[in-house]
Amino acid sequence: MTPAPPELTIRPLTGADELGLFQRLSYVLDHELADDLATGRRRPEWMWVALRGDHVVARIAWWTGEKGGAPQLLDFFDLDDTLPEPERGAIGLELVERATAAVVPAGNARPEYGRYLPPDWREDPASREVVEARIRVMEATGARLLVERLRLEWRAGTPVPEDSGRLVFRPVTGREDLLALMTPVMEGTLDAHGRQDLASGLSAREAAEKQYDEEFAGLRSPREWWRIAELPGGEPVGFVVPARNNYHPMIAYIGVLPAHRGHGYIDDVLAEGTRVLAAQGVERIRAATDLGNVPMAKSFARLGYVNFERAFDMVWDQP
Repeated sequence: MTPAPPELTIRPLTGADELGLFQRLSYVLDHELADDLATGRRRPEWMWVALRGDHVVARIAWWTGEKGGAPQLLDFFDLDDTLPEPERGAIGLELVERATAAVVPAGNARPEYGRYLPPDWREDPASREVVEARIRVMEATGARLLVERLRLEWRAGTPVPEDSGRLVFRPVTGREDLLALMTPVMEGTLDAHGRQDLASGLSAREAAEKQYDEEFAGLRSPREWWRIAELPGGEPVGFVVPARNNYHPMIAYIGVLPAHRGHGYIDDVLAEGTRVLAAQGVERIRAATDLGNVPMAKSFARLGYVNFERAFDMVWDQP
């Protein structure tokens, strides 16, 4: 007779010394975990495992951008893909629900779930099954897929785009200077997160403020890198936020005002942001754009950015 499998144990890590246990499953962000724990971007009590005996069959973890902050993103959720369905999905669902109940305060909105994907995940049957298994579990908890994004990278050695001379660039002078342009850019935006904010009832100004405060206010790179693009006569055309987060130099945000769309200015604005970061001697510049934002994706391609990965974001509409 085949012995029954060990009972399932679901628990958080007891401390950073259990990182090796957590890493018995793998994901592309594993190399960041040790530093994240050391800097407070992760906590052992936010990192959970599902065990059968000493075998890790699933894991989950949250991240925050600020030491001492609340969990901002669910970015680790892995399953033992040698397990058959429906067992694999049932274990994953139990882990998600029990860990979420312990990590996310009652009544709070769940942080969105994000995952990086191979660029060809839809064409590769094995990769597709891995991705869809996780989506199925999250959908069973009430989440929905918000967006799939292209992750892009400019690499040292790629020609640095030249200034076409069509626009004049100046540093952003402060929060209001940038918000005054971010607000009209929300009009007709192709960005799924921006559209979700507008659909939730936020005004364009409120959506811009939310994005600024959540994504830009905590950036530690110099604000002097941020640029506003203007016509030679001084009329604003757009802006770009070249920056560095905790991990990479990046194009944090870029926009062209509605009145100036369709004239190819996005290439000029992106080129300026790329020049700012390339001048720092960086090895790479990261960026992302929604799969549906075809004009932005084409601009990145024209300027030498390559699509090295994809990502998706899932959200819960109710706490």
